[in-house]
Amino acid sequence: MFVLSSDYGTAGDQEQAINSLIEQIEGNQERCVLMGVTGSGKTFAMANIIERLGIPTLILSHNKTLARQLWQEMSELFPENAVEYFVSYYDYYQPEAYLPNRDLYIDKELQMNERIEQERFSTVASLVSRPDVITVGTVSAIYGLNPPESFQESYLHLGVGDKKDPQEVMRALVDMQYRRTTGDIARGDVRLRGEVLDVWMPSRDDPIRIRFGWDGIEKITVCEAISWEPLDDFEEAWIHPKEFYMTSEERFLQAIEDIENELDNRIDFFINKGMEIEAHRIEQRTKFDLEMLREVGSCKGVENYSLHFDGREVGERPYCLLDFYRFCSENFHGGPDKYLVIMDESHVTLPQVGGMYGGDRSRKENLVEHGFRLPSAHDNRPLKIKEFQEIIPQMLYVSATPGERELRHLCEITNQNIHEGLLHSPSKGGGGPSNYEKKQGRWSMEEILSEIEGVVRMEIRPTGLLDPAISVRGTEGQIDDLLTEITNRVAKDERVLVTVMTIKFAEEVASYLQKMGVKAHYLHSEIDTIERTEIIKALRIGHIDVIVGINLLREGLDIPEVSLVAIFDADREGFLRNERSLLQTIGRASRNSNGEVILYADEMSSAMEASIQQTLERRKRQTEFNEKNGITPMTIMKAKPKMGSEVDDLLAGAAGKGKKGGRRLVGKKPGKKGIEALVKKFSLGAGAWNSTDSVLDNISQPEWVESAYEILGEHNLQSNSIDDEEKTKLIERLEKEMKQAAARLDFERAASLRDRIYQIQTAE
Repeated sequence: MFVLSSDYGTAGDQEQAINSLIEQIEGNQERCVLMGVTGSGKTFAMANIIERLGIPTLILSHNKTLARQLWQEMSELFPENAVEYFVSYYDYYQPEAYLPNRDLYIDKELQMNERIEQERFSTVASLVSRPDVITVGTVSAIYGLNPPESFQESYLHLGVGDKKDPQEVMRALVDMQYRRTTGDIARGDVRLRGEVLDVWMPSRDDPIRIRFGWDGIEKITVCEAISWEPLDDFEEAWIHPKEFYMTSEERFLQAIEDIENELDNRIDFFINKGMEIEAHRIEQRTKFDLEMLREVGSCKGVENYSLHFDGREVGERPYCLLDFYRFCSENFHGGPDKYLVIMDESHVTLPQVGGMYGGDRSRKENLVEHGFRLPSAHDNRPLKIKEFQEIIPQMLYVSATPGERELRHLCEITNQNIHEGLLHSPSKGGGGPSNYEKKQGRWSMEEILSEIEGVVRMEIRPTGLLDPAISVRGTEGQIDDLLTEITNRVAKDERVLVTVMTIKFAEEVASYLQKMGVKAHYLHSEIDTIERTEIIKALRIGHIDVIVGINLLREGLDIPEVSLVAIFDADREGFLRNERSLLQTIGRASRNSNGEVILYADEMSSAMEASIQQTLERRKRQTEFNEKNGITPMTIMKAKPKMGSEVDDLLAGAAGKGKKGGRRLVGKKPGKKGIEALVKKFSLGAGAWNSTDSVLDNISQPEWVESAYEILGEHNLQSNSIDDEEKTKLIERLEKEMKQAAARLDFERAASLRDRIYQIQTAE
C-alpha cells in the first residue's frame, strides 16, 4: 500500500521508538506522544510508522513553511504514493468585521494563491479516488469544505486506461451544463469527433483533448487553443461543472428558501427589539445576496450561507478535510476510523487549533448583532477543539518539546495522575494556560516528563550528531561580533540563522549585513508561502548565506548547512524566549557537526538556564553513546533543492499525481504573462546574489538550462567548455523551442529564447 523509498534504514534509537509507537497505536491507544530532539529523524520515524500501518495519514503543521518542507520530504520518501499539500490558499486575508465603538465596517479583502488552490483540489481528489494518501497540512484542515459526496458527484474524473465510452463521457459533460458543438470550440463547450473528445473548462486558458481507443481512454492532452498543438500530457484530469455549483439543484433551491425564512425571522427579531437600522440593513444585504445567488449561482461571502447549502442543523459542525479522510478510510480500508493524524510540533499546533474557533466567533458576533450577517454565519466556522478531538480516532503528537496540553491528554486517556504543573480547567487538549505556564521556573519540562509514562523518546541522532555547543555573550558590540562569526562560517561554505524579536529589527539586521557584503535575507510572516520556501531553498544552495527571522526560525526548519544560530535578546522573558522556544531555536544548529549557538544576553534568565542545562545533559548522553558504539558525528547529507519548481507547475496548472504516478491536471491555469511575470514575486529583495547571474536566473532556472543540460551535461555548461558541434546542437534545440513558443503566441518566451541564442552565438 505505502512504499517507503530510502537509501538508509533506521538508526540511533529510531527503531525502538517506532516499535513502541506502533504497539501503542495498534493497541488502540487514542493519543500517543513522541518526544524527539531536533535532528533525531522524527520525519523518517513518521514515514516508517505510516508504511507499517498502511492507512491514510494527515500530518498537521503549524505554519505553511514547515508544512511545505515536510511535504517535500514525504514526497521523496513515498514517490509511488499520493503525497498532498493542504494549507490556506490566502496569501493575504482581511476578514469581514464590524467595530461598534467606531461604527466602522471592514469589508473582506483577500489575495488567493493559485498554486495552493490547485494543490488543495488535488488533495481532495486523491482522497475520494485512491487509498494511499498522505497529506501535509496546517490548521486550514479544520475549516469548512463541501461534503465529500458533493465533491465526488460534482466532478467528472477521467484517467488514462479508464474503460469509458466517448458517448458516455459526452452525456456526463452535457449533464454538467457543457454546451455540445460540432464547430469551433469555446470555453464551456464540448466537441466529439469520432474517437476524439475536446473539452474546454471555463477556468482554463487551453482546452483538453481526450483520445479514446478500443480499451477506453488512451491519452489526455492539453492543447494550444488556436493550433491545437499538444502542450502537455496528463495521466488523469478532473473536469469541473461549467458552473461552479457544488450542490444539487434541489439542495440549492431548498437553501434559498431556508435563507429567506431565516431572514424573515431575523427582521422580526430586530423590529421587536426596536432596532430599525439593523432590520433594514440585514434585509437589504441578504436580499441582494439572494438575488445574486438566483442569477449567477454565487455571491460575495457565499460561505456564510454554508449551513443551508450543506443541509446542516444549527450548531452542527461543518464538513472539513477530516471528513474526506473518513470517506477515504471507509471506502478503501473498511471503516471510517482507519486513518491516522500526526500533529508535528504539537506544542504550537494544538494551541493554534484550539484558538481558531474563539477568534472566529468573537468577530462574527458583532456582524450578526448589528445586522451585517444572519445568525447562520456563525456556522461557517472552524471546528471547536472538542469537535476536533472527537472526530480523530488516533493521533500522534510529535515534538522536541511536548506541550502541557498533549501531555495532559496522554495522562487522561491512559488513566495516569496528572502532574500539578499540567493542571488547568479545560480538558481534551483545550486552551487556557497551565500551572507550568503560569509559574515557569517552578518545574522544568524535564521534571514533568520524568513523571509521565508512555512518552516515547528519541534523543540519539542517526548521524551521531551532538546537541550544539552553547556560548553566552554580552550585547555590547553584538552586531560586529556576529559579523565576524558569519565571515568565518561563510569561508567554510556554511550557513547562519539569526533570530530576533521584531519584524523591523529583522529587516534592519538583514539590510546592515547586505551593506557589509553578506548575502543575507529576512524571513517573517509578511512574506508569502511559496516565497518563504524559495528563500530557504536559496539558503541551502548558497544564493543566501544568512537568514534573519523571528519565530519562523524555531520549529522544524531543517537546514543541514546551518552551523551557527545566533539569538539576540536571549534573556528577554516571554513567549519567544521561554524554555521551550530557546530549546527549539538551539535545535536549528544540531544538524551540522560544527553546530554552535550564541546567546546574546546581559543576564542569565531562568529559561536560558533550563535550556542550557537540558542541552548539556543530552550532549553528555549522546557523547557516551557515540564512544560506546564507535560513531563519529557527521553532518546530515541532504539533496539540494531545485528552485522554481512550484512556478513551473503553476504554469502547467498541475498538482499531485495520478494512481500510476503520472501528472494530474487540476484547477485554473493563469493567463499567459510569461515566466518572468510569475517569478517576480520570488525576487526576494536581497539584491544581487552573485556578480554574474540575475535574480531571475537564480530563481526560475529557465527551460533552456534543462535543454542544455540534456545536450551538453552540467560540467560542460557551467565551465563554458562547449565546442562548435555542441554549440550548434544547442542552438538548433533552442531555435526549435523558440518557434514553438511563437506559434503558441507566447512571445515573451520566444523573445527570451532569442536573446539566449544570441548570447551563445556571440560568446567567446
